[in-house]
Amino acid sequence: MSLSSRPLVLVVDDDPRILRLVTANLQAQGYPVAPARDGPEALERAALQPPNLVVLDLALPKLDGLEVLRQLREWCQAPVVVLSAYSEEPRKVQALDLGADDYVTKPFGMAELLARVRAALRRAASEGGAGPAVEVGPLWLDQARRQVLVEGREVHLSRTEYELLRYLAVHADQVLTHHQLLQQVWGPDYGDALGSLRTFIKQLRKKLEPDPAHPRYLLTMPGVGYRLVGE
Repeated sequence: MSLSSRPLVLVVDDDPRILRLVTANLQAQGYPVAPARDGPEALERAALQPPNLVVLDLALPKLDGLEVLRQLREWCQAPVVVLSAYSEEPRKVQALDLGADDYVTKPFGMAELLARVRAALRRAASEGGAGPAVEVGPLWLDQARRQVLVEGREVHLSRTEYELLRYLAVHADQVLTHHQLLQQVWGPDYGDALGSLRTFIKQLRKKLEPDPAHPRYLLTMPGVGYRLVGE
């Protein structure tokens, strides 16, 4: 595969050391990289050459990373992997609500970041494999249009949220283990990333459940995994 046909990655970070490190490692894996040091530069680069994936810091000068994400999501559906020193759950939730596909906390391992980049690109590439519509209780999932309705109300999900829900819906009323979900949705590099799975389950409940604190549909099987059920 030629370099020009590989996915373009936009890397946004105001720390020059991290920007160089991430850029060099992505390029070593064969990805062309567009680096940016602040929010306005990131949006300009994305507009000039739309990326296939974005690695985005949140603590950016001139324009906050969350605002960059919000503006990107107005027109760009490329997966966004947040790479941030903010480890607080509210900040993670904000990023996921705005359409981030994954969240990596600094300090980070380069192997983990590269694995998450690969996983996000795999999920994006799998979008063409549409199946029949799936109905589970009040949930209607149209795989051809990638549309999710709950009691007739459209719910907007990030790519990762959608893929997780789709797998749960296709296997409705089955107990799916943590390992199964991580392998099927994130890929083999994510076999023990329970934190990521729990974060996205929480996000799905927030968007789908009448009372997320007392879920009726997306149930936890303690110590095992999760099950999506209808009423």
